[in-house]
Amino acid sequence: MIPRYTRPEMAAIFEPENRFKIWLEIETLACEKMAELGVIPDSVPKALRDKGGFDVARIDEIEAEVKHDVIAFLTSVAEHIGEDARFVHQGMTSSDVIDTAFAVQLTQAADIILRDLDKVLAALKKRAEEHKDTICIGRSHGIHAEPTTFGLKLAGHYAAFKRAKTRLIAARAEIATCSISGAVGTYATINPSVEDYVAKRLNLTPETVSTQVIPRDRHAMFFVTLGVIASSIENISVEIRHLQRTEVREAEEFFDAKQKGSSAMPHKRNPISTENLTGQARIIRAAVTPALENVALWHERDISHSAVERTILPDALISADYALNRLAGVIDKLLVYPDTMMDNLEKMGGLVFSQRVLLALTQADTSREDAYRMVQRNAMKVWESKGETTFMEALLGDDEVTAKLDEGKLKGIFDYKHYTTHIDSILKRALS
Repeated sequence: MIPRYTRPEMAAIFEPENRFKIWLEIETLACEKMAELGVIPDSVPKALRDKGGFDVARIDEIEAEVKHDVIAFLTSVAEHIGEDARFVHQGMTSSDVIDTAFAVQLTQAADIILRDLDKVLAALKKRAEEHKDTICIGRSHGIHAEPTTFGLKLAGHYAAFKRAKTRLIAARAEIATCSISGAVGTYATINPSVEDYVAKRLNLTPETVSTQVIPRDRHAMFFVTLGVIASSIENISVEIRHLQRTEVREAEEFFDAKQKGSSAMPHKRNPISTENLTGQARIIRAAVTPALENVALWHERDISHSAVERTILPDALISADYALNRLAGVIDKLLVYPDTMMDNLEKMGGLVFSQRVLLALTQADTSREDAYRMVQRNAMKVWESKGETTFMEALLGDDEVTAKLDEGKLKGIFDYKHYTTHIDSILKRALS
């Protein structure tokens, strides 16, 4: 991922230095257990702890010749520890190192994403509580439906990201597996206790059946989870973008005093952050299909997944880390305009109360079919009057309606408080 959208802590996980550091730790741990079992001399793990090291540039130089990254790595390590190097990687295969290290990197990255989700959740909770009683119009199909509150809107997104965190915790556990089982996963050349030892020291779980690679359905689930998180990022971003439209302007991204919105039009204040987040969501979700396709490998292993993972692993996680942090900032500093929300709510002349009128008529001994006809007839008059007639005026002028509901009952129906009766209980359920 390009530096513009990269945060240093996440990027460091995917640097060669970190990857080879994990590889060296896996080899060292394996040697510690093998020495304990008497398979290799005690001097080997000691040499690895005391002198073990590698040189990234040297590894690249060797790989250019041998065309094998693990062999290049082992050669570089051998140049640091000398004679004992012949016992390193005893009975192991490349995937034992690569896949176990991959699991460590994924868990490291997942821990960062979980912290990022906490930032988003904290921002959403704060703003949802702040605006729990801020009345605004709810829309379906982009058209005014019935009143809601801005706090309830945000609480819905809070609930989505809370589910996302639960899913990611489960996905993290699923990919936190260790495979030190040798060629085709039979342990023919290495004792299973070595895998147990390495797994325990790395806070991983031994893979049930590794064949020769850790099954990629685990990784697919991880990336699918990231994809769902991306869609939740896009969901709230699109909502904010819509609310910032000039014709709506119920909420707006914070605009810094020195910020510029357009090179040509000085008046512009554009929703650039949420537009960016929509784009970031596309990048993250782009990893989902390749991850799913990586599940089907030939027999006990092939490396068709390898190049894919080297690309999607850093790109998806760096994008997710960046996007969640940017989203937390957007929510925290979001400008909210309650007066505009109320102005927009009243633009339709009271049509938002149509369902309450419908229900009141059915309670007044009118069939639902007749009640619907009566209400729709008057609602259409308001639509067609283009603001010259209110819904209340139309209803009061309809003898069939007033025969069932007098003016006092109708005015009692036109009360926004009816729509906030249960807001506190919903937010308590969502934000707890």
